[in-house]
Amino acid sequence: MIDEVRRVAAIRDHSLRVKAAVELMEELQAAVMETSRMRKESIAWLRQSGLSMADVAKLMGVSRARVAQLKDAGPPTERAFLGLDRIHVAVPQRDGEREFVALEDSATGQQLINLAHRLQLDGELEYIPTSGAIDLDREGLVVVCGPKTSAITAAALQGDPRLAFETLSDGRWALIERESGRTYTSPSDEPGDPQSSDVAYLGRLPRPDGEGMFLLIAGVHAVGSLGVAHYLSGHVGELYAEIGSEPFSMVVGCDYEPETKRITSARPVSDVLRHEAA
Repeated sequence: MIDEVRRVAAIRDHSLRVKAAVELMEELQAAVMETSRMRKESIAWLRQSGLSMADVAKLMGVSRARVAQLKDAGPPTERAFLGLDRIHVAVPQRDGEREFVALEDSATGQQLINLAHRLQLDGELEYIPTSGAIDLDREGLVVVCGPKTSAITAAALQGDPRLAFETLSDGRWALIERESGRTYTSPSDEPGDPQSSDVAYLGRLPRPDGEGMFLLIAGVHAVGSLGVAHYLSGHVGELYAEIGSEPFSMVVGCDYEPETKRITSARPVSDVLRHEAA
């Protein structure tokens, strides 16, 4: 980082240097925030592993009192589940007389942005055109879009070694565990006895460029995606403690009010499926 400071200092044109200085300060502040999160996480891990405050202080080269100050300093450790600095939440536009965003998709995006802010992350909402075109090769990307809407997300889902998102012979969409064959369909599609419930995919998949990963949320119906956002809002810490930032996929179920589509409950209905174990 000091090389970047020297580079900015060497700029002779002050109109250029002031812009470069502002950009560098933003990068430095983001780096400090993420470094403090990592430090907080490591202190907690060492303490949980049996080290005393004195042991941790010795490792860090500081006093026990300083460790006591630092163990709670920094953003929530689980914010790394979503990203490191800024997240981009992409929700789909739908076809109609005019292109529109479904109420459930809009609510999903906003709930994820609210979660990011709670975790001290910046977040912005963007819209996937009806063509389904989306650039997955970006940092901090959370995509709310299923295979029915985008061929690009369909291709990404095909690469999931643990879960498939497919159409059954009767036309219903389902999530299927590849190894066991266990099938999850939406209770709202149940012939003869539909329920106000849905299921959705939640996973972290590799980017096409191989340079990182992105989060994908895809309900069998749009309300299922909202159920995932509801689940993450209350359980992201538990999920991060279990899977960290590793690739995984799982099925989340939710119940909702049929008139308003307000989520009344959300829960995992499959295990958290680690991809490296496939």
